[in-house]
Amino acid sequence: MPGTLYVVGTPIGNLSDLSPRAVETLQAVDFIAAEDTRVTLKILNHFGIKKPQVSYYEHNLREKGEQIIQRIQAGENCAIVTDAGMPCISDPGEDLVRLCAEQGIPVAAVPGPSALITALAVSGLPTARFAFEGFLSMNRKRRMERLEQIRKDDRTLIFYEAPHKLRDTLKDLLEGLGNRRISLCRELTKVYEEIRRTTIEESILFYNKEENKPKGEFVLVVEGASLDTGEEAMTFEQAVQLAQNLRDEGIPPSEAAKQAAKLSKQKKNDIYRAMSVSGHSTAP
Repeated sequence: MPGTLYVVGTPIGNLSDLSPRAVETLQAVDFIAAEDTRVTLKILNHFGIKKPQVSYYEHNLREKGEQIIQRIQAGENCAIVTDAGMPCISDPGEDLVRLCAEQGIPVAAVPGPSALITALAVSGLPTARFAFEGFLSMNRKRRMERLEQIRKDDRTLIFYEAPHKLRDTLKDLLEGLGNRRISLCRELTKVYEEIRRTTIEESILFYNKEENKPKGEFVLVVEGASLDTGEEAMTFEQAVQLAQNLRDEGIPPSEAAKQAAKLSKQKKNDIYRAMSVSGHSTAP
């Protein structure tokens, strides 16, 4: 008779968030499949749990997945954990659950914290309907194609992002989705937790300042597309001012005019010429 795979949620920062049931499960299973055994060891040590671990992450999931399945089929119970939050959400544990489903192996969930749900709950944006996009593609062409696909989605959108890519991602969000409300949630439940509720344009201006260099992992909660067709369009003067603001923050004038044109529905060349005449642009 096969064992069971337990999908165990772990804290996203504060270790006190590990549930009593999660502790009991980790104590009871035969072994633990962990995204990073070093990270999981800190949790196990904190709760005095001694269990063998198997490293299971994106680059070894095929080889290790089959090994884990064989052990469960032989009667062992396994708990799968990720570095933080619920496994299988934007995580290679998804593949292990699929393998178990194909083999008829029981899978049980031991719910725990989730960064995306936590961020959504405190974002101040609509929570009734939302879409989780995870990490956008590192390839800019594919990233912009994806943003174009979801541009008209009226659900609240949730993204994950690393600190060193945040500035570029915010610029792409502005170009791909327009200037919307955004909640930037950083280091949730940790000592330096920060929730910044602002707009995409204002967040670009903020994080472009050297003293505000992004630190920590981010969850970006972005307002969905507006269905209000009666909304007034941005005036030409407002579009020029937006382009000037973007240019003053270090964005090349031609790119600033392009972004302002996309948001305002005004013509890029007209905006660029207006910037030049007012002395805010000297080169493309």
